Order: sequence, then structure tokens, then C-alpha cells
Amino acid sequence: MDNLNSLLDGFAAILTPGNLLIALLGVTIGTAVGMLPGLGTAMAIALLLPITYGMEPTQAFIMFGGIFYGGMYGGSTTAILLNTPGQSSSVVTVLEGFKMARNGRGGQALATAAIGSFIAGTIATIALVFVTPITVQFAIGLGAPEYFAIMVLALVATASVLGSSRIRGFASLLTGLVIGTIGIDAVTGQQRLTYGVPELASGIDIVIVAVGAFAVGEALWTAARRRNGADEIIPVGRVWMGRSDWRRSWGPWLRGSALGFPFGAVPAGGAEVPTFLSYVTERRLSKHKQEFGNGAIEGVAGPEAANNASAAGTLVPMLALGLPCNATAAVMLAAFQTYGIQPGPLLFEKESALVWTLIAGLFVGNAMLLVLNMPLIPLWVKLLRIPKPYLFAGILFFATMGAYATSGQSFELLVLLALGLIGLAMRRFGIPMLPMIVGVILGPMAERQARMALQLSGGEASGLLGGPVAWTVYGIIALIALWPLVALVRRRLTRDRTGDRDMVAA
Repeated sequence: MDNLNSLLDGFAAILTPGNLLIALLGVTIGTAVGMLPGLGTAMAIALLLPITYGMEPTQAFIMFGGIFYGGMYGGSTTAILLNTPGQSSSVVTVLEGFKMARNGRGGQALATAAIGSFIAGTIATIALVFVTPITVQFAIGLGAPEYFAIMVLALVATASVLGSSRIRGFASLLTGLVIGTIGIDAVTGQQRLTYGVPELASGIDIVIVAVGAFAVGEALWTAARRRNGADEIIPVGRVWMGRSDWRRSWGPWLRGSALGFPFGAVPAGGAEVPTFLSYVTERRLSKHKQEFGNGAIEGVAGPEAANNASAAGTLVPMLALGLPCNATAAVMLAAFQTYGIQPGPLLFEKESALVWTLIAGLFVGNAMLLVLNMPLIPLWVKLLRIPKPYLFAGILFFATMGAYATSGQSFELLVLLALGLIGLAMRRFGIPMLPMIVGVILGPMAERQARMALQLSGGEASGLLGGPVAWTVYGIIALIALWPLVALVRRRLTRDRTGDRDMVAA
């Protein structure tokens, strides 16, 4: 009941003209950046971080939450109409959505994506209300060793799961840990990796890292591989659903919601895995299997619901434990830090009004998105006609202004350019961006927890082991680290058995 009363207080705070306007602005920006391939909500929030410095924290996070949810909505539009997912989480939507558009059913595909996103977002946000306080109660009993183990798990899982190979994932993580080390050691007072440059003594602002890696790096990468000609945009038609479409969509919406939320709440779970699982599930359960591959509406409804449910799941570890599970959550965590707020178990006690207003804002923003997306999709599609040179020139302008605004020093622009070049190189060689961002944020936090644990144990390494929670987490880390070796041994044993059978048969 206390949680419900707090949520009602959050609704009372969000339902004011000023906050409603900010929520509307957030979902509008989120939908726009979600529709434009290559941008993404992480880039949008990173660009807006310097601009929101003068705002109240509550208003800033209402906007960021709206952008987060809006990006999930917008990504499906380009997936369906252009065969190009606006967000990585909309990749699976391409499989059936574009075929539906080709068959003249683009309106139905967009409608089931929008309504499914609304239903899944609402269900997952309700789950967020009840799950997050339980997670907080669990986290309150954890000490420094347990927090260190959980942070190491987040780092290892993020680096292991993302990217085309573990080597690339850990290369990205190592880059982030190095960047996070730059500055003055809080314990010894010595400068680390500053090379005598005074401007680096205070470290590199996470805002600069996020803007450089996402915005500048993406702009340079797009310019480097720009091709001539415009994309073909399929006409939308009327956005509506018939009785058969409703009957075939409601099951995938509910199943997608059930799959998306838990995957979003685990480190490196993201939206890609549950959307794929949702697609496979719907393909097996559907009574219209022959339509899959040719435009089955279940193949759009389920993945889009899983996509949006995972967004709410991502906020559970970020708010309760201070652990980001995707790039957008990592940038939002950086935003909390810029306001001097540390997400974690004490967040609900120290910043209760902010948290519950943010959650209430997610409900309101989700409803706004349904209103924006259903009747206005033909208008949104016109954004896709913006020439890419103009679009990314504007992004570079705002990135430069935002970086300069963080400290007012021109040196920050050189750092921004260097990070942009690093981002370009990472995209060129297929190195994932998220492990680097997570490394920059969690690296110093993990170091601080490790030092606290060692101080409590008098410098004994056994102090890092902690209790049962830490042992369990270390066991999971060992499983993640050894799984490739286990898989290799299994493949060899299988190959040997197959060879033995062939010899016996011969």
C-alpha cells in the first residue's frame, strides 16, 4: 500500500501542465530519434544532458523516460516501412513487418506494433512498481563484497554477450575501464593516466564520453559509408486493425510482455534476445504457420511487445542497484550522477518523490505515445526524408555545444573529437559500444567497493568473497567465463561420436 500511495503522489506530481508538456516533449523526441536509423535513444539523452542542467532533476528524468519509451515505439516504423530497424531491438520486426507492408498491410503492421507497445509498456511498468521495491529490500542487506561481485558480473556479462566475439566485447570493456581510471585517485591523491595534462586531473566527464562515442562516432561512421540515393518508403495507408487482426494479436502481446520484462532486468539481457524468442514462440504456436516469412501479424505483435516490456525491465537494476543493462540506461545512470544522485537501494528513501514521479511519468508517456503514433504515423514518416548530411550536421553542432557547456573549456572539444574517432574505429571493427560505456561508469564504482571490502578485511583478499550472495555471483561469472570451453568440449565429443558411428557403419 505504501508503494501505491507513493505512486499516486507521483501521478499528482506528473499531472501538472509543465510536467505534462515535458513528458510530451520527451515522447516526441524519442519517437523521432527511434524512427531515424543510426540515432537511438542513448544518443538523444546524451545530447540533451548538458541542456537539462538548468532543469529540475524530476523534470529532466520525466523527459528522459519519455525518450526511452518513445524510441522503442519509433524503431518499428522504419523496420516496417523501410526494411531498416531504427533501433537494434526492432531487428526481428523487419522479418514480418516489411513483408506485411509489401503486401499492402503496412497500416495493420504499424497498428499492432503501436497497440502492442502500449499494452506491453503498461504491463511492464506495473511490474516495475512491484518488483523494484522488492529488489531494493534485497539490496539493502548487501555489503561491499556483494556489490563488487555484482558489478563484476555486470561488466563480464556485458562484455561476453554483446558483439560478434568475446574478444571484441572485452576490448571495448577494457577501453572503458581505462577511460574511467583517468584523473586523481580518490584515496592516494595521485594522478592516473593524466600525462601531465592539468585538464585531465578531474577525469573525463561521462557526458563527454557518451556524446563522443554515440553522437560524434555515429555521425562520422554514417558520413564514411554514405551512399547516394534515397530509400524507398512504402506508403502507409490507413492505420487500423480488423477483427481477425485483434484476435491474432492479443496473445502475442501478452506473451511478448512476459518474455521482455525479465530479460530487460538482467545484465546484458537487452531487448534483442526476448524479441527473437518471442518471434520463435509465435511461429511455433501460430495457427497460420504458412504466413510466416510472408507477413504474419503475430511476428510483429509479439516482438514489439517484448521490445517495449524489456525497456521497463531495464529500469529495475538501474534504480534498485545502480547497474545499467543497456546503453540508454547507462546514459541515464550518468545523468543521475551529474545531478549528484546515486541510484541504488537508498534512492527510494532519499529521492522518493523523483523515483515515483518518474514511474508515473512512464505510465503517462506510454499513453501519450499511443495517441501520437496511431493517427500521426503518416506525418512521422516525413522525418525519413530529411537529408542525412543536414541531420548529422545538426547532431555534431549540438554535440559540440553540449561538450563545451560541461566545463566551458575548449580542451573538452579535443577530448570529444578523440572519443568520436574511437567510436568510429569501434564501429569500423565491429566492437560493441555498450561495454565501454558500462566500463566508464561501473569501473570506478567497482574499484570503490573493492577498496571498501579490503579495508574491512584488513587487506585480506578473502574480504572480497563476502557471503552466499557473492559466492553465487562468482559462480555465475565462472560459468560465463568457462562456457565457451564447455561448448568447445561438447562439440568435439559430438564430432568424435559422429565419426565413430560413421566408422562402424562403414
